[in-house]
Amino acid sequence: MTTVDLSLPPALTQVSLHDAFWSPRLEANRACTLPALHDKLVEVGALDAFDLPEYAKRGITIPKNHQVTPQMWWDSDVAKWIEAASASLVTHPDAALDAQIDDAIARIAGAQQPDGYLNTYFTAIEPDKKLTNERDWHELYNAGHLIEAAVTHFQATGKTSLLDIMERYSRYLAGVYGPNPGQRPGYPGHQEIELALLRLYHATGRREHLDFARYFLDQRGQQPPYFETEALARGDNPQDFWAGTYEYMQAHQPVREQSQVVGHAVRAMYQYAAMADLAAADGDADLRAACERLWDDLTRHSLYLTGGLGPSASNEGMTRPYDLPNDTAYAETCAAVGLAFWARRMAALTGDAKYADVMERALYNNVLSGVSLSGDRFLYENPLESDGTHRRWAWHPCPCCPPNLARLLASLGEYVYAVSTQEVTVNLYAGSTLRADVGGQHLTLTQESAYPWRGDIHLSVELDAPATFTVRLRIPAWAQGATLSVNGEPQTVTPDQGYAVLTRGWRSGDRIDLTLPLLPRRTYAHPAVRQDAGLVALEYGPLVYCVEGVDQDADLHALSLARDSALSARFDPDLLGGVTVIEGEAVADAIGGYDLYTSSPPETRPAHLKAIPYAVWDNREPTPMRVWLRETAR
Repeated sequence: MTTVDLSLPPALTQVSLHDAFWSPRLEANRACTLPALHDKLVEVGALDAFDLPEYAKRGITIPKNHQVTPQMWWDSDVAKWIEAASASLVTHPDAALDAQIDDAIARIAGAQQPDGYLNTYFTAIEPDKKLTNERDWHELYNAGHLIEAAVTHFQATGKTSLLDIMERYSRYLAGVYGPNPGQRPGYPGHQEIELALLRLYHATGRREHLDFARYFLDQRGQQPPYFETEALARGDNPQDFWAGTYEYMQAHQPVREQSQVVGHAVRAMYQYAAMADLAAADGDADLRAACERLWDDLTRHSLYLTGGLGPSASNEGMTRPYDLPNDTAYAETCAAVGLAFWARRMAALTGDAKYADVMERALYNNVLSGVSLSGDRFLYENPLESDGTHRRWAWHPCPCCPPNLARLLASLGEYVYAVSTQEVTVNLYAGSTLRADVGGQHLTLTQESAYPWRGDIHLSVELDAPATFTVRLRIPAWAQGATLSVNGEPQTVTPDQGYAVLTRGWRSGDRIDLTLPLLPRRTYAHPAVRQDAGLVALEYGPLVYCVEGVDQDADLHALSLARDSALSARFDPDLLGGVTVIEGEAVADAIGGYDLYTSSPPETRPAHLKAIPYAVWDNREPTPMRVWLRETAR
């Protein structure tokens, strides 16, 4: 295996965002979401839980009815908050927030055991069950999120306080799991540590972390199943596994043999993101091929239009191809966040814009749906239809989504660009500034746009000295008729793997102008998606649209849009923080005056249709919502 040279995400410190669409959302994340999450972590006792292991160090067992009883996954929620808060410090230095992070890290340090082990629940509550049920419990998952927090904290602040703790814990775990005599041939039930170890490797350059991540991925799905061996060791019958199949955690086959996305959606996304990272690090063609097969399966058979995935609540994940119900869609926010992780890595691994297209779809739709415009209310499930009773909440018994979404938004700059020594790739269009060394010179690339409301994008180049390098601009698959110029001279747009490629000598003052046509468009589902038969959805640029009852003069299920009816788009600065709405003439079934069943179709009347971006639904009064609308031939 050989190492491949890739365009990689820039560091957090290399990108600043000043975008009309994203900046208000990032400000809400910083000013509202982060404090709200910290308050909740304090309120429920998740931060105080890190003080409990001190009792264990003194040989005192904490009773299960203690006023602070950790949940098995609480460590991960604190970790994600630390990661998001650390990333926020890059663009908004905040001494009070920095002190809160330091306090949390000091508590984590106090909770670490003398041998390096670190977990609040299994140190303070059930120490006799430590590392005995990785199938169902979350020790390695928690470790992974703490490692990711450590990496981001180090990259954002230069401090090694949390990094040192987590490297020590990683070495402890590497002594427990492995191929050598006395080690356990195991791997996590909930994937996350693999991805985290690869990040730790890239941050430190220490190959032991790369090797440990590779071991976990290589061991997954091997026979005999580790989870059966583990169950027998603790006296359980493996046949009593509640999920009934190891497909639930993608441990049914070795990872290089997997070809269908199955099981728990978040676990799958974290695993596939780690596989893509490892394929890049090792130059592993077989692992890359597996990633590409899995991607094709997801996007051809099981991905919601909104970039959500996992229709089923029972397994928080996948069912069967083309099963995409709307009103019962689970489409967990964390799954869409995980899809963005995987898509970004696949775009870097392959150089193909189709992955960035899906990353954009997830970010602008299912991910943003997960948080209110105010930044303090959240969705776990993101259905594509609601009767008005599905509402956001301030907290959840399993609050994994809010801090996961917060850490993604706080690090959004890593998703806009990718950089190598000779190339800059623009994956997302957002007002921003990139500072990087490219073509042997220091480049400042400034992007200005009103995307996604308008399609005019301008990039200006500043260099210490003239340099030759490549700029790759993603041309979304929906953007038919895109135009491009450099310094006013038109350029031919012939996308290479979905990117317009400009290789030339660049000078300070050079300007790139890209125009992506933005018009309302109709979208239809595959005929095998029975839930969407006879229905149409509306899109505008990267945004999926929905209708809310508060904007219509008819019941949503009674509305029909004629196939040839004109659609228009206009920006409404006073609606939902400023959005482009799609409007058109529709018809509505008359509801009243009918028996329950009749031999005549209902009468219809003209109706006005007004659609808003799905990302901002449920930000007003309780009201029904639909993405997919009835359509008539005329």
